[in-house]
Amino acid sequence: MSRTVLSSATKEVIIGFDQPFVMIGERINPTGRKLLAAEMKEGDYSRVQADALAQVEAGAQMLDVNAGIPLADEPKILAEVVQLVQSVTDVPLCIDSSIIEALESGLSVYQGRALVNSTTAESEVMERVLPLVKKYDAAVVAISNDETGISEDPDERFKIAKLIVERAQDHGIKPQDVVVDPLVMPIGAINSAGRDVFRLVRRLREELGVNTTCGASNIGFGLPNRHAINNSFLPMLQCAGMTSAILNPLHEGLVPAIKAADVLNGNDPNCANWIRTYREPAPEGEGEGRGGRRGSRRRRG
Repeated sequence: MSRTVLSSATKEVIIGFDQPFVMIGERINPTGRKLLAAEMKEGDYSRVQADALAQVEAGAQMLDVNAGIPLADEPKILAEVVQLVQSVTDVPLCIDSSIIEALESGLSVYQGRALVNSTTAESEVMERVLPLVKKYDAAVVAISNDETGISEDPDERFKIAKLIVERAQDHGIKPQDVVVDPLVMPIGAINSAGRDVFRLVRRLREELGVNTTCGASNIGFGLPNRHAINNSFLPMLQCAGMTSAILNPLHEGLVPAIKAADVLNGNDPNCANWIRTYREPAPEGEGEGRGGRRGSRRRRG
């Protein structure tokens, strides 16, 4: 049973087939957010802090941290943001950059065991990223594309993922520490994109035994009411075997849909997480048991 163990200084999160789905908050990313990018470039991280706290409050078990700002000192900013987020939250982080110097800068100050986002199957990228992952005892997101780009053929994307897993093993990185991103294609452009990724996730789980993640919002790109598509798509991905995703936990209805899928997939024993999150407290003065402990009665319906 594959388990990817990640941690902050004080908290451990496990991505695994028998674990609750891991929601990785996507909001700390200046891409497409001009105001956030400008603030981060000037060293103003107040919005970063607010986004970190809001996502954890909404249910994110991890946070993705990205500082990709044109003409900015990305290594410096990423290290500062990692330290700030770790000072205000206790969740593990996914350190996200395409710049190797920025990844190392973030990893060098990180407290715990991080997830590195990411490597592709391009030889040059693997030879730069994988030794760094090993050096800092991290786990890594493996994106299923190579020098030829992104294939629309899910069987080709499986072969590419397998290549990354094998190359990671050459660097001493175990398969359970490779979290594969099978690449979600936009359903508005490729009608089979949903079916393709469901089948690919099952193969990755059954044949390679690896955990998976994705940028979930890609599925509805360009479509109206795309959040409704996401809210249906993620539980379906969970049923196919996906174990985590990079997403916005603040979107209405998304977190309950994911937690409900955990219940229905048997990954929330005794519905404990669901009950803890959604049970309404008894009105004040009612339901008090012995010793001041609050009891509960089952409702008959």
